[in-house]
Formats: sequence, structure tokens, C-alpha cells
Amino acid sequence: MTVVPKNADLPLLLLAAAAEVTDAVQAGVAAAGFTDVRPTHGYAFARMAPHGATVGELAEHLGVTKQAASQLVDELVTKGYADRNPHPRDARARLITLTDRGWACTRAADAALAEFTRHWSDILGPTALAQVRKGLARVVTPGRVRPSW
Repeated sequence: MTVVPKNADLPLLLLAAAAEVTDAVQAGVAAAGFTDVRPTHGYAFARMAPHGATVGELAEHLGVTKQAASQLVDELVTKGYADRNPHPRDARARLITLTDRGWACTRAADAALAEFTRHWSDILGPTALAQVRKGLARVVTPGRVRPSW
């Protein structure tokens, strides 16, 4: 007889929570008029803010090849969300920064995240939500936010 460990569903619940956050942000940015972005763009925006990033830094952050990151940058530049600029310290590199449109999309994502958090607070209550946050902060590596697909 196989014994199922207590809380065996925790990893699946965490993955489902991550999917709900992603869906909430995607819906929020779409509602704000940014219908041509997808979640991967948001992960790139997070790395570009506040001071920009090179293609190599974006590739590392997203867990993709430099070629894939370069293609993503091409797409973001074409859509008006990012600019390529001279790098202030490396003449060989380009610094990818958010445009005003990119920042506006980022603010819409931030508003969607705030609404998502309010929703959870309404359901769990502020004390339980603070405990969830505190517990996750103890076991999760900060900054490791990137797509896994």
C-alpha cells in the first residue's frame, strides 16, 4: 500500500497559484489595451526595469538562448515596448530599455498584481495572507521569476 505524504498536493497547488497570477496579469494588461503581449514579455520587462538589460542578461533571466532572447527583443522593439541603446560601459553591447509604452504596460501589470493580492486578502484575510507570504519568502529564492515553458 502506497502512503501518500501529507501535503503531497502542495507543489501542484503552488503551480496552480503561479498560473492564476500569470492569468490575472495577462487579463489586466489586456484590459488596459495591451493585447499584443504575452507572459514571456512581462518576464522580460521585469528584467529590463529599471535600468535596462543586455540580450545576454535577458537570455540568462529567461532561461533561453541568446538567439531566442534576441528574437524576443526584436519583437518588443517592433511593437514599441523596448528600445536598443548604446551600452554606457560596453561599446560592443546594446542596452535594451523599456519605452513609455513598455512602462505603461508594466504599470498595468503592477495594477493587476495589486488586484490579485487584494483578491487573495479578501478570501484568506490579511493575517493568513501575511503568513503565506512569510512562509514562501523563507523557502523561495527571490528574483527567480521566469517562464518555465
